[in-house]
Amino acid sequence: MPLYRIEAVPKHYAWGSKTRLQAMFHLQPGEQRNARLAEMWFSGHPQSPSPLTLSNGEQHDLLSEIHADPVAMVGEQASQEFGPVMPYLFKIISAEIPLSLQVHPVDFEARAGFNRENDLNIALDAPERSFKDSLAKNEMLVALEPFSASVGFAPLAEQLRLLRAVDHPIARNMVHALTARTFHVGQPPQEYAACDVMMPMSSIAWPDSRRRIFRAFHVAITAPAVEAGSLETALRHTLENLPELGRSQGALYNAIEAAQAFETDASVLCLLMMNPVELAEGESVYIPAGLPHAYIHGTAAEIMTNSDNVLRAGMTVKHKDIANLLHSLNCQPAAPIDPSSSAFAALAIQDLITYRPKISEYMLAYGRVDNASGAWPIAGRLIQRYGELMQKYGPQRLQLPSNGPRVLLCTEGSLQCTTARRCVQLTQGEAVFIPAEDGHVEIGVNTKAGTDSRDSQGSYLFASTPF
Repeated sequence: MPLYRIEAVPKHYAWGSKTRLQAMFHLQPGEQRNARLAEMWFSGHPQSPSPLTLSNGEQHDLLSEIHADPVAMVGEQASQEFGPVMPYLFKIISAEIPLSLQVHPVDFEARAGFNRENDLNIALDAPERSFKDSLAKNEMLVALEPFSASVGFAPLAEQLRLLRAVDHPIARNMVHALTARTFHVGQPPQEYAACDVMMPMSSIAWPDSRRRIFRAFHVAITAPAVEAGSLETALRHTLENLPELGRSQGALYNAIEAAQAFETDASVLCLLMMNPVELAEGESVYIPAGLPHAYIHGTAAEIMTNSDNVLRAGMTVKHKDIANLLHSLNCQPAAPIDPSSSAFAALAIQDLITYRPKISEYMLAYGRVDNASGAWPIAGRLIQRYGELMQKYGPQRLQLPSNGPRVLLCTEGSLQCTTARRCVQLTQGEAVFIPAEDGHVEIGVNTKAGTDSRDSQGSYLFASTPF
């Protein structure tokens, strides 16, 4: 079963770019050229499976081919662990304006929500549907250019410092929620009794500080629409008058950008409670289910469990599901999970970086092929940033998996992909699906290109299971 050409499924959302993905995938005029293109999916998800081109020229979708021969396509181990499915969903995304403030449901909430909406006969493609499948979504993002986001809750002191500086009634209400203590478990301040009913089941073991964070978040996402422009004005005034912002400056910038796009939506103030994340090319962050986040601007690779479940709280024209979002919300303040965390490791050598969160569904590699002998600046920068981690694991572990379902996308220039069964050349925006049965894969320079040509170098993303 030789490797297949695979086509990306385009997704058009209001936050997408009119140029970035169109250029990367070389779309012709009339092919997504004048619409906001937000995501390109390499997918075995039932709602949007990617087309595969077979050796006879016919096109079948990826999910159908996996169902027809799961062991050959995804491998025996993946078939036993996940069933006859694609274990992950791989995307390229480009945000020109901020995405929604959102949470992905944890596993039991995803199962319950999916079954509940099925019982209500809500169509899978209905705009008011929240649960498209029964899976929790744990996702990882790798920046392909400078990328900004807000991820998880910042320390409580930082939240209070910023919110206290914002001259806006909603911000003052959030400060009150963050400082109104609960002295007896199960006996919240009367004004927050209705809010506390919406806490996750795990909240019975929460410390009081986490309950207060939940209440402040709830204040913002349930607030009525505010006067257009009032949020941006208040936030800009804070930026001008708050000295020594430090890392909090990024949170304020993210909130201002969101307030420009969503002028009357008080949920943008939640970004002042969250960690600002600024990623350079090759840097990454891991977002487990339950963690609140909002992507602000940039282009990146995204890989996740094979789920399209998104619960939105604000900053969107799409369906919001505040009640279900709150049932999955992780309110523990913590630094974003990047490769310096024990939950996630990025390893690098001269021309290859691998990103491996400690889950069994996926990993991602970002690499370069080049006739020249110079070091890849991106890998060098990551080695410098995460030097101790790189030295601990060592380059001997940097091998591309030779089993499981794999997707190879050329992101720049051109390259050559070779297995025991087939050799293909790829240029920017082209991709192949490599079945488990094909075994070992080699990625190298395009042998059909001249040695002095730009086509003798290229970069790529390689999505796979980690076995």
